[in-house]
Amino acid sequence: MSDTHNLELNATAASEPGSCPLANKLPKVDVLLHCGDLTQVGGTSAFKNALRLLGSFDAELKLVIAGNHDLELDGQYWRDNLDMDDGPEEHDRAVKLMTGPLAKAAGITYLVEGTHHFTLKNGTSFSIFASPYQPWCGPWSFGYSRADDHFGRANIPAGVDIMMTHGPPTGLLDYIPDQKKGVGCDSLLCAVKTARPKLHCFGHIHEGHGHLLKTWRAQSPSAENEAVVSIAQAGVPEAAKETRQLNVGRETLMVNAAIMDGRNKPVNAPWLIELDL
Repeated sequence: MSDTHNLELNATAASEPGSCPLANKLPKVDVLLHCGDLTQVGGTSAFKNALRLLGSFDAELKLVIAGNHDLELDGQYWRDNLDMDDGPEEHDRAVKLMTGPLAKAAGITYLVEGTHHFTLKNGTSFSIFASPYQPWCGPWSFGYSRADDHFGRANIPAGVDIMMTHGPPTGLLDYIPDQKKGVGCDSLLCAVKTARPKLHCFGHIHEGHGHLLKTWRAQSPSAENEAVVSIAQAGVPEAAKETRQLNVGRETLMVNAAIMDGRNKPVNAPWLIELDL
């Protein structure tokens, strides 16, 4: 999931007409991924609310990155854009909140940019590259110039199992109808094409919510094999499940997991993905 933007769930939300799909009971999963924009403009109470929301889901491992709306979590941005009512210590306070007792009680692991490795209780191990950065899109955090090859310098290993970024690559679930164009990142597209993960999940562009299987034309840098991948909308009983073989090294499942739509309404359900690792 991604882009929950201060979403709060109440006890009656699931019974209300047009309710948020997140208000429905979600299945237990091994790993929950949140691709950023936990809040609308940051703030201690908003981060605490996000921790409560994520703490309500049943997952062995909950991996979370920031997004451009999570202002205080970007230390450089915060130092460069202090208003009169802001304090420089608020960055440290936000990071401590996302890595401290409340986060641990919610089962959350906050990830900074880089490659991380995890092993589940059942012995399954996987690698994941995480990054909260996206091309500059206004006075928000974790931005970089489109002329900057940000991900070319990130040392993403070829064959990493999962990539989790806040923003999408160019041309892949990045289209904004009102602007009549895609706004994904060229640097990220080159990086994911080189790394060839089994799964690349992101958000940021609410209108791009969806999934597709991207086939890479050039020869894979790693040995090819097959894995089973299934995907459905979590908590939506009538959602059809798609299952197929994933050609590892030749295909990547791309998922835009934004919960909010283009009007900032929480109408999208999270994706439920079964992936052989």
